Amino acid sequence: MPNILSLLSFAMVTILFVVFLFVLIGWRWVLKSMVKKMGKIIFTDNYQENIIEMIPGFRHMGIQNVLENSLRAESGDVLHRPLGSSKKWPHLDPITFIPAQTTPFPVDSEEEVDVEVVIGPKAKKPMKIKIPLMISGMAYGIALSEQVKIALATAAKNVGTAINSGEGPILPEEIDSAGKYILQFSKTEWAKEKHILKRADMIEIKLGQGALFAMGGKISPNNLSGRARELMGLKENEEGVIYENFFKNQTLSDLKQLVKELRKLTGGVPIGTKMGAGGKIEMDIDHLIEIGVDYIAIDGGQGATHGAPPILSDDFGIPTLHAIVRAANHLEKRNMKGKISLIISGGLFVPGQFLKVLALGADAVYLGSTMLFTVSHNQILKAIPFEPPTQVVWNDGKYKDKFKIEDGVQAAEKFLTASIEEMKMGLRAMGKHSLKELSRKDLVSYDELTARIIGIPFSPKPLEPFGTKG
Repeated sequence: MPNILSLLSFAMVTILFVVFLFVLIGWRWVLKSMVKKMGKIIFTDNYQENIIEMIPGFRHMGIQNVLENSLRAESGDVLHRPLGSSKKWPHLDPITFIPAQTTPFPVDSEEEVDVEVVIGPKAKKPMKIKIPLMISGMAYGIALSEQVKIALATAAKNVGTAINSGEGPILPEEIDSAGKYILQFSKTEWAKEKHILKRADMIEIKLGQGALFAMGGKISPNNLSGRARELMGLKENEEGVIYENFFKNQTLSDLKQLVKELRKLTGGVPIGTKMGAGGKIEMDIDHLIEIGVDYIAIDGGQGATHGAPPILSDDFGIPTLHAIVRAANHLEKRNMKGKISLIISGGLFVPGQFLKVLALGADAVYLGSTMLFTVSHNQILKAIPFEPPTQVVWNDGKYKDKFKIEDGVQAAEKFLTASIEEMKMGLRAMGKHSLKELSRKDLVSYDELTARIIGIPFSPKPLEPFGTKG
């Protein structure tokens, strides 16, 4: 028996050795044969049978369009694409700041720079925040998990800024963790309790957003699990409904009355609105002035959401760049600059972009997508490579229970802190001690069309004539 085992062991070793030698010596031959076979197919098959037909096909239609059309063909239903439009919108890149070098001079790095902001300065109880960056409305239950919402709220409190509830149910732990809390008053049956409204530091009437505009939707019971359903007041198999309007046969008078009622109920906190940036933005702002808002939040065409039909994300609205310029110009024209605050969002991801929209006239910036990726930056490996990183943050994500709140708080807080320090450095480089000193006069563009749209200098031309007169 031992001899038989020895012979079997010897045979196995011999076979493995032969396989090893074949791999060691023959891999080049195998690879060469495969390449030769593939090359023959690619270079000799006619175009209609050739795999390279995919190259002009993808270039003609675009890979994303091909894939999304396949999803439409599979489901027969409206797509709900996450994270907004993938179009190339005109944006802030061609704009740069004008540095201070030979009068004015830069500010010493040891000197403090004031970046505090007041939202709704004419309200009875204006909202004061230490930094001009706020966390945008991302709904608990409908979009984000409980853990992520708590992490973001805690980080916002730690850096002295505000977080927006989004149009989901109000999570008690979130509002308890937050420093300044903006309650989004949406077209829903939930999040309308008086005792919750009275706890808010600002109320935001949601008229629309960049990726969806004013359209509502129905949320399947399958996508509303556990506590979110309970807080929304929904029965076990009941779907959640987000309506298109607040009132039947809605009018501006209805909205004006709603603003008055919310202002009275909350004791005078700022009451504002959120809307997507549309082609008649000046008319929209005139209507908002008429209904008596304290601030206006505008979401540009690059705004994102948990899921939106591509037709609304790609084919409606105007770019964030155009929205901030037109909105700021119109508020100034109506003598409302400094009276009605302007908050901008949509496709803003890095400190330079934040500072540019502030220079263009915004009072504060809402951050959405960038916060999702930063709050989870060291936890996304729990999902990838087999699932997208957002499976860690969505409420219906496969890895939401693996998200660690403490790590999320630290990551989000560090990102906001680092961003503000970069923005302060930018202000010092322009010779400024305060965000209030920043304006459109501090900008220049190397793109002539961008310069003309915004009303800033075009860099090939001098800001002032060189030399002396006479």
